[in-house]
Formats: sequence, structure tokens, C-alpha cells
Amino acid sequence: MLLTVLGCSGSIPGPHAPASGYLLEADGFLLAIELGPGTFAALQAVRDPFDLDALLFSHLHADHCADVASLTVLRRYHPAAPHRRRLPVYAPVAAPTRFAAAYATDEADRAATDLSDVYDFAALRPGKVHIGPFEVVAAPAAHPCESYSFRIGHGGRTLAYTGDTGVCAALTDLVEGVDVLLTEASWTHAADRVPDLHLSGRDAGEVAAAAGAGRVLVTHIPPWTDADAVLAEVRAAYTGDVVRVEQGAVYDI
Repeated sequence: MLLTVLGCSGSIPGPHAPASGYLLEADGFLLAIELGPGTFAALQAVRDPFDLDALLFSHLHADHCADVASLTVLRRYHPAAPHRRRLPVYAPVAAPTRFAAAYATDEADRAATDLSDVYDFAALRPGKVHIGPFEVVAAPAAHPCESYSFRIGHGGRTLAYTGDTGVCAALTDLVEGVDVLLTEASWTHAADRVPDLHLSGRDAGEVAAAAGAGRVLVTHIPPWTDADAVLAEVRAAYTGDVVRVEQGAVYDI
């Protein structure tokens, strides 16, 4: 599996830094995980967007899915589109109406807009689903909306992606023994942090250490957060390989 980072800025895009978006590729199948603000431009810099075989969303906050509107325009109106097949989308149940609302021009259009000519929506549920060559296990995340963390397996290797979440039993079980953990770490640790929202650097390190994760990739650090302090917390709790992901970087899982 090859993981390409389209964007990794937490909560909002930063200067020249798209928000959350990743490509995961294996056996010629290209899966996009999240498509936050700025990631569609980054995608076009590295791949033809028509190469996408499926989309996977952990939740529907804008920093993880806002660029779906631009992808919709491309797939619906490109005059020389190589095909018009519907793109499979695996996402929380509200995705069809939320994505239509983001795409619509006004309230009346919002009620009538139907994106089913562009996308084939499949509502996520806790449990296992196969997306192309990938076995994806979704677990409920601790976040203020329907949200999931993912464990993705292929060829005997596993990648876990926390999405946005606080520490919870479902996350701990999901990441047990994973080869690579792609984890958010949105802030440093403090007693007054809002519960069930995000991981601190210490949280992320402790989850990785308890799971025996083989490698940790840290992502989703907001522009206002001290990234060095977050990474120091991760490394204090987890003694394995820790990398802060970079936009445009490719990681061999």
C-alpha cells in the first residue's frame, strides 16, 4: 500500500497547506480518504482525478470533505470526461444530503439537488467492508457527529487511521497490533481539553504504545498549534518511529 498525503492541516487549511486528504493505492486501485479544503487542487497536481476508484470519509465536518463540491463539478461537467460511471462513496449516512447542500446554489436548489448521477453512496456502519482490494474495518469515533476510525488491510499489512476522535475503547481495540498508525494529534495535553473531540500528542503516543503499533504518522495539527510540542508528547509516550506527515509525501505502508 502506498499512502500519499494531499493535505494534513488540522481543522482548517493553513498557508499553502490543504486540510485533511489522503490517497491509498494498491493493486492499481486508488482510494481517496477525506477530501478537505485545498486537497482537490493537490490531487490534480499528482493524479488525474478521474483515476479515483472510490472515496472514504470518516465524518462530514468541512475540513474533511468540503472539496467534494469541486470534484462533483469535474465529474458532472468535464467536456472530455473519460467515463461517466458513478464513483463509490463510503461515508456517514447523511453524506448524500450534506454533499448536495454544499453543491447547491440556493435553498430551493438544495432541496432538489441529487448527486446520484455522480456518486454511488454507501452508508458506513461499524464493522467490515471491502473497498476494491482493501479490507476496511470501521469503528465509532469519539467526536461530536457520526464519525469513524478505520483499520485498512491489504497483503498482510495494516494501516489504521484515527480520523478525529478522543481516546475511546473502540479506537484502542481497532489499532491493536497495527503496522502503521496515521493519527491525528490536534493539541498538547491539558486537563481542560474538551473531551471526546481530539487526541493530544500524549494521547496519540499512549494509544500507539498500548497497541504495539509499528510506526506512527502524525497528522491533523492545526496551524495555531505548536507542532514541535505535539511531536515531543508523542515521542515521550511512544518509543518507536514517529513522523510528522508532510503534504505531497508518499509513505510505503
